[in-house]
Amino acid sequence: MLVLFHQVCPNGKPMPLTMNSATTSPNTIKRHLKTRHLSMIAIGGSIGTGLFMASGSAIHDAGPGGALMAYAAIGLMVYFLMTSLGEMATYLPTSGSFSVYAARFVDPSLGFALGWNYWFNWVITVAADISIAALVITYWEPLRFMPTWCWSMVFFACIFLLNILSVRAYGESEYWFALIKVVTVIVFLGVGVLTIFGILGGQYVGFDLFTMGDAPILGHGFSGSFFTVLGVFLIAGFSFQGTELIGITAGESENPQESIPKAIKQVFWRILIFYILAILVIGLLIPYTSPQLLGADVSEVAKSPFTLVFERAGLAFAAAVMNTVILTSILSAGNSGMYASTRMLYAMGKSSMAYARFGDVNVRGVPVWALLATSVVILAIFLLESANPGAYEYIVAASGLTGFIAWLGIAISHYRFRRAFRAQGKDLSQLVYRAKWFPFGPILALVLCILVILGQDTDWLLHGDFNWQRFAITYMGIPVFVGFYLYHKLRYRTHKVPLSQVDLSPHVD
Repeated sequence: MLVLFHQVCPNGKPMPLTMNSATTSPNTIKRHLKTRHLSMIAIGGSIGTGLFMASGSAIHDAGPGGALMAYAAIGLMVYFLMTSLGEMATYLPTSGSFSVYAARFVDPSLGFALGWNYWFNWVITVAADISIAALVITYWEPLRFMPTWCWSMVFFACIFLLNILSVRAYGESEYWFALIKVVTVIVFLGVGVLTIFGILGGQYVGFDLFTMGDAPILGHGFSGSFFTVLGVFLIAGFSFQGTELIGITAGESENPQESIPKAIKQVFWRILIFYILAILVIGLLIPYTSPQLLGADVSEVAKSPFTLVFERAGLAFAAAVMNTVILTSILSAGNSGMYASTRMLYAMGKSSMAYARFGDVNVRGVPVWALLATSVVILAIFLLESANPGAYEYIVAASGLTGFIAWLGIAISHYRFRRAFRAQGKDLSQLVYRAKWFPFGPILALVLCILVILGQDTDWLLHGDFNWQRFAITYMGIPVFVGFYLYHKLRYRTHKVPLSQVDLSPHVD
């Protein structure tokens, strides 16, 4: 099995997690990602189907007030996580990102588990994305002339080609994918504001819809209980996952010391504009008790809250437009997933946590072997999904918590990095970019991540409906991560790296 190979020295000890001549290819990755690419990749990572589709059910479940609180809290956490990642990525820009940071600053076994778990998550995500994209495109009847699996293969081929050409091709494609999403949200906000004040839609609606009967919304803005809002924390968390991609792209940025801080500084405003304002507009225009906000998924574009708002404004073509945007969002997620999983496998090959061949690149700077291995696994999972949906459900569940676990890894790694920096007598002025409010930021992120992870299955607390199968599927990602960690820990007997011995040399790929 390709995923559990780790090179060892002749004495049986694991090789150091640094570059060495044995695993270094004559060619190297190319630093061809410009600042505009990184900025748009960061934007694209925070706008997707979570906003376009899942925001409606979040508002329905917790009320507009509860949804705003959940998205604001998770958004604040993500901002602090990105500043933590930015501090480490500008000091040590590498494609391995938080896997490398965890191995160097905390424990090699933690880095191993984070790396493989993150790779595992993205290959499953890409397999799911190509399946979902095939369903979305059949919204247009003329495009139903061939089976959905054929469309899946077409989308997979497009994603593969964008990744095998060069990192610049990936960056340019993501730039335009993200631009489509940004323009859509801006137009949505404009249309929404005009509709709220009656300029579109034929009548004044606005704050009248923020009522329940004769009672003001201030008494009903929160629906359900604390656990209901906690469930929306999970929806918000999944919506924001992908923002950590900026750490993966650091290894191929032309000027990471300049482009990464610039992209991260914009995270706060992106969250405020693209999520908080969008949810506010939806809450003002559609009563949160409306059944239209329930059950929307990417194959039901008519139920998207964005579609509902556009239709309320009298835009008859809203569904077709949103279907196009959702399709590009899915392809963007698949494209980024292929890139992230390939670069993570490449970095693990370079640091001896996988076959050394995965650390080789071609003349264009593309880690072809890592890309091919990742593609084979993606296709295998896609075939399994088609042949046995029941087994596929468990595979998806095994990766369900990976994003939150990766965020935990970022918070822990940054806390240890800064403590080691101090312990070794280094001056913080040596840092190109310094995270805000340390140590409050990583500690807040750590607490919220743990809260969301533990609070995923709240139905039994709300209704007393405990189901062992549902519980196992919900939390399966935890034992999978622990399994990766224990495998490496027991085989190589690694230990937490003492602060005085943390490798703070700023060498990169």
